[in-house]
Amino acid sequence: MDVVGLRDLVAPRRDAFLAELEAMVNVDSGSYSPDGVNEIVDRCERLLRDAGWAIERRAHDGTPRLGDLLIARVQGSGGRRILLVGHTDTVFDDGTALERPFTIEGSIARGPGVSDMKSGLLTGIYAVQSLLDAKIDGFGHITYVCNPDEEIGSPFSGPVIRQLANEHDVAFVLEGGRDNGDIVSSRKGITDYTVTVRGRAAHAGVEPDKGRNAIVVAADLTTRLQALNGRWPGVTLNVGTIHGGTRTNVVPERCALELELRSPATATLGDAEREIERICAEPSIADVVVDVDRIASHRPMERTDAIAALAARADELAAELGFELHDAATGGASDANTIASAGTPVLDALGPVGGADHAPGEWIDLDSIVPRIAVLAGLIGLP
Repeated sequence: MDVVGLRDLVAPRRDAFLAELEAMVNVDSGSYSPDGVNEIVDRCERLLRDAGWAIERRAHDGTPRLGDLLIARVQGSGGRRILLVGHTDTVFDDGTALERPFTIEGSIARGPGVSDMKSGLLTGIYAVQSLLDAKIDGFGHITYVCNPDEEIGSPFSGPVIRQLANEHDVAFVLEGGRDNGDIVSSRKGITDYTVTVRGRAAHAGVEPDKGRNAIVVAADLTTRLQALNGRWPGVTLNVGTIHGGTRTNVVPERCALELELRSPATATLGDAEREIERICAEPSIADVVVDVDRIASHRPMERTDAIAALAARADELAAELGFELHDAATGGASDANTIASAGTPVLDALGPVGGADHAPGEWIDLDSIVPRIAVLAGLIGLP
């Protein structure tokens, strides 16, 4: 059996794939819509259980409640331990699926979450099924994580994914392929901050000299922080929100900034993080306190030799199927960042080709479904 044979096994199931995809896309499953997320989890569980996977399902007990985390496992005869990761949540509010349900126009399917990433979820299931049907089991085991909270940074599932990454030899994340067909071999790291400036309130007309204007300090910090853009290759910083003050006749005692830092490399991410903290430790007005809270962080997914080898293998498999496949860097983070930070080689964006993620025009190319499933199956099961 080669990758062409795997493609030929997958091709007759395209209609079943599309029927399941339509059902999934027509369910609202925003991260904070746990009932909708769990409806997607139910469908994944049914498909996996019917195919012989062992199922573990973990409920979220935090506030706000999130959907369930699904971990499925299938044993092989020996070889690499494979981790697959997809997410069951989207960014869309309840009612979106009703407003613009799944549609097909020629070779393009549209709908909320069709690319990001309900088609990717199904790609993982169908790829492994093709291997099992071909009696290809030259792997130690495959673990498939269906993550309910990726779109909000994986606060529930992230620690589980990192631990599982340590227990596996290679990983594949099933985000949609880039709109030009590229898979992803590197992602920028992201650190989010809330910076809170605490000054001193005073009457702005009677005794302004007794006040310490937190907004003035925050404005100065914004200018100095934004100046970090371009200091290191590929590093970007954006102060995205600023909130402060109460009334025009009160010297504002508090102002808060929310900012995001991105870097393609661990070293420069650390350099920039330290510079943010240094700048914030030097407010422009005396007797003002600046608190810096790191509220989220993803380490970069850097293109190591091991990841480059995986990308080259994907290129070879695609060539056998008659098309070109390239790998690229992207600025967005995913669960692949978490996996890479554990030292496990990982490729991302192995789902069908698509685009306009998080937007009303989100789409996938239907002609890419079968070949992308075959490439993933080849990466998992062919030497």
